[in-house]
Amino acid sequence: MTLEAREVRWTRGGTLVVDGVSLHPEPGTTVGLLGPNGSGKSSLLRLLQGAARPDSGDVLLDERPLTQWRRRDLARTVAVVTQHAETDADIVVRDVVRLGRTPHRPVWGGSTSGDEEAIDAALERVALTDKADRLWHTLSGGERQRAQIARALAQEPRELLLDEPTNHLDIRHQLDVLALVAALPVTSIIALHDLNLAATYCDSVLVLRAGRVVAAGAPAQVLTPALIADVYEVKARVIPDAETGRSTILFDGPLAS
Repeated sequence: MTLEAREVRWTRGGTLVVDGVSLHPEPGTTVGLLGPNGSGKSSLLRLLQGAARPDSGDVLLDERPLTQWRRRDLARTVAVVTQHAETDADIVVRDVVRLGRTPHRPVWGGSTSGDEEAIDAALERVALTDKADRLWHTLSGGERQRAQIARALAQEPRELLLDEPTNHLDIRHQLDVLALVAALPVTSIIALHDLNLAATYCDSVLVLRAGRVVAAGAPAQVLTPALIADVYEVKARVIPDAETGRSTILFDGPLAS
């Protein structure tokens, strides 16, 4: 069982932003949502997390529509990492991660016996144990993103939704974050712009344009020069790697107008 979308449509502000999209991730895999700006990636993630309801179609978790789940139970199962998170409070990293335990706390407040263990495990998973007592504002961009992933992992979810988690990060931190996500024992759905990162770290991709699915499948099968030209309007060469089964994409520039 996993989180899935079945023929979802959503109109936002009078514009159709998601148009008949279906998504059926294999449990435990990493799925990349691809497409140019305005293609519907972030809107689809909003539907998948239950932050918005589709006009038609269904988003289901374990075969049950999200509308039938209590918000608290949904938050224990599905975690979300946004592009960037900021706070004006002087808060240390451990307390940022502790926020992920909120869905597990008793209704009357306080901590559960498993909170500290979950927090410690999440910090260790993202290699931030040594920075647990550092102030949030002293972290680098890559460390902040890893802390946000740790906060999501402290929820102990089965499903992880990430909206452009590598935006504003340098190459080293982009690779660190995606390698971390790909290795997690959860189903991850990631909105990405970088096709090479998707080709390297995603088990499958879903390509969107104007809210509709253009193609879906393994990156090596989907990310062809023809599709890249059609969807992104750029010339590209795709170089397969026989050893890894992955591909490298070389861009030759925009198509002639």
